Amino acid sequence: MSGQWDETYDVVVGGTGVAALAAAVTAADAGMTVIMLESTDRWGGSSAMSGGGLWLPNNPLMARDGVSDSRDEALTYLEATVGDAGRATSRARKEAFVDGVAGFVNLAERLGVRFARAADYPDYYPELPGGKIGRAIEVEPFDVHTIGEWWATSRGQDGLPAPVKTDDFWLLSRAWSTPGGMARGAKVVARVLGTLLRRQKAVGMGAAITSSLLQVALRLGVEVRLSSPIIELVTEEGRVTGVRTSRGGTTRTIAAARGVVLCGGGFDHNVEWRERYQGVTGAASSGSTGNVGSAIEVAMKVGAAVDLMEDAWWGGSVPSPTPDGSAMFLVSERSMPHSIIVDGGGNRFANESESYVDLGHHMFQHFNLVPGTCWMITDVRHTHRYLRSYAMDPRSVKAMESAGIMVKAPTLAALAGRIRVDAGVLTATVDRFNGFCRAGIDHDSARGNSAYDRYYGDPLVRPNPNLGTIEKGPFAAVQVVPGDLGTKGGLLSDEYARVLRDDGSVIEGLYVSGNNSASVMGHTYPGPGSTLGPAAVFGYIAARHIATS
Repeated sequence: MSGQWDETYDVVVGGTGVAALAAAVTAADAGMTVIMLESTDRWGGSSAMSGGGLWLPNNPLMARDGVSDSRDEALTYLEATVGDAGRATSRARKEAFVDGVAGFVNLAERLGVRFARAADYPDYYPELPGGKIGRAIEVEPFDVHTIGEWWATSRGQDGLPAPVKTDDFWLLSRAWSTPGGMARGAKVVARVLGTLLRRQKAVGMGAAITSSLLQVALRLGVEVRLSSPIIELVTEEGRVTGVRTSRGGTTRTIAAARGVVLCGGGFDHNVEWRERYQGVTGAASSGSTGNVGSAIEVAMKVGAAVDLMEDAWWGGSVPSPTPDGSAMFLVSERSMPHSIIVDGGGNRFANESESYVDLGHHMFQHFNLVPGTCWMITDVRHTHRYLRSYAMDPRSVKAMESAGIMVKAPTLAALAGRIRVDAGVLTATVDRFNGFCRAGIDHDSARGNSAYDRYYGDPLVRPNPNLGTIEKGPFAAVQVVPGDLGTKGGLLSDEYARVLRDDGSVIEGLYVSGNNSASVMGHTYPGPGSTLGPAAVFGYIAARHIATS
């Protein structure tokens, strides 16, 4: 249908998150013409709203710092954590991910992206074979003045509008209770003041990496078009040759002479799919509201296979007090001392400090046995000593209290009554936990045994930095529900990021990365940035394969 195209590009990329940006800059650097089509009126997707870390084992920054890692260790660790969760987690895809890390990082740095290591951040299972500390990297704080008017439409504005790095948060969470936290807090303040003196508008984390990559993409001549969803894939003799996109009521047909790369996010806010595949509504998802699975759906219509649709990047979350608000994903708060999570019966059921995906899975498993609400119970020291992301805005706290999501009381018995938990059971649970705190060993859930647990602990609390007694009032309870950072099921793809049919055959001309794809990480989360790391690398792999095919 060569005469029916409205426009022609070498590569059409669906989406504007890290996966899409990695594919776009790689393709453009290889000399190809590229257009990025974003379905919403804001670019960056969930990536721009995220912590911005990328889990990239055996990366070049580690080698420069003299930190030991290797291909074999990375693959050993992936087999120990991910294992075999189906075709998405094949050995070939694991190898492709590990082998693509250096290529992506070197390309991005050559094009001007400035990376930094999160040197103290452990893998989520560092004690397993091949586990390490310090495999995650992120982008240095970025001055968004350099992308001009594009910042006004970035989803990064929904994040923290300051030059704060993921590597700051493990110390900032205890900024007014430990010397290390106070020192990091002072460093961040100095960084903020420095950017203001230089008249910069610097941002960190997800906003930084997406803005940095967008700047590169624009410089390389990539066209970015908002409010332009891909509504159909055009095929000729089984090969994807272009897309149909709609904008302002007008449909245009765009040829992709070399290939289409789908990077449009998961189906976080597609209620029908969430209920069908996962039994949830997605109301507690922290993913971009634009993630409704449309890119997955158009690929399924041309025969693409899907996998891992039942899974997501789960984690405990505090629900929003308003219907139009976003759930607040819990990371450090549940690991800090003087806190536990209990079910609706008043009993602990998991290691509160474990990785968020594990906690999410345990919440679902436990709810099959004990339906009801979960609560994070804290004493006054948790309130006064540690940063709590869900309680930083006084207006939000007031709204949560009005909605019954946050409850306070002078005694545990009174707190139990207010959250409708048996006071005797809750008291017994806390007494047992307090005994573990004094001994330094959690005999029920092994909290604090892993280096990952201790990363978000308080080193001044001994003998276990994650175990602090709950005995000083007033006490508080905040509701915890199974939330997520996005879905992890999607299009099945091979080691070259090519989309596959159910029979394993390749749909020529169609590639995928990010949460549009069934994750190479399977049902787990090996380390910090296990969403963005593979997203960036497989976006890079897709574009490299297009360029050399």
